[in-house]
Amino acid sequence: MSDARGLLIITGNDAHGFLQGLVTNNVDGIDKGLVYAALLTPQGKFMADFFLSKHDNGVLLDASADQIEMLKMRLTMYKLRADVQIDVLDLHVHRGLGETPSDGFADPRSETLGWRAYRETPQSDDTTDWTALRIAALVPETGAELDDNSFILEMGFERLKGVDFKKGCYVGQEVTARMKHKTELRKGLVRVHVTGDAEPGTPITADGKPAGTLHSRSGNQALAYLRFDRAGGELKAGAATITWNGETK
Repeated sequence: MSDARGLLIITGNDAHGFLQGLVTNNVDGIDKGLVYAALLTPQGKFMADFFLSKHDNGVLLDASADQIEMLKMRLTMYKLRADVQIDVLDLHVHRGLGETPSDGFADPRSETLGWRAYRETPQSDDTTDWTALRIAALVPETGAELDDNSFILEMGFERLKGVDFKKGCYVGQEVTARMKHKTELRKGLVRVHVTGDAEPGTPITADGKPAGTLHSRSGNQALAYLRFDRAGGELKAGAATITWNGETK
């Protein structure tokens, strides 16, 4: 997993409508600030998450650097004959806490995650423990909690303002809407307390039965993907004890 970010710029007369028909959130929101969204498979599984914002005459896409080439290829595949151009943008992502600067955007997932800005020079002085803040805010990250087996509602995307159920169709919308309206989530991402040594990726068990997986950790706090029906008692991750208070927010 890498903290590095990459940027794409999507331009052309059809750019806005093109993205609107693909991503989980309403692209109209870029008129007010950052939009957090995801691209899904037709089966509703996670492919990538990113931020969208206005930039010059196009839409800027801010994603994990590991996903930029995949996203460029996937978006190019979807554009067909649409008037859309997709290019890598040579800017750098800056992050910070406190008051949002004039060129910055508040992180829409949680006010505790500060702001993001896109600048010509690299950021060199950031010592913030973003992992600890992310765990405290119960925010998943690509390569840690989010992978190609993830369903975004299990990963909290509704709470994180990453999906809009009123915007209309997008790739994977049918499965996501069915999970929202017709099923009760039986698994999901939660924040847990860890006592003892356990690395991210360690399986979690309840009375010897599989109950989930431990993910990002900072001190004795961590994120875990759990089966709710097996997570009511004492949980183990290797030699460590896992405690969950039942909260999903």
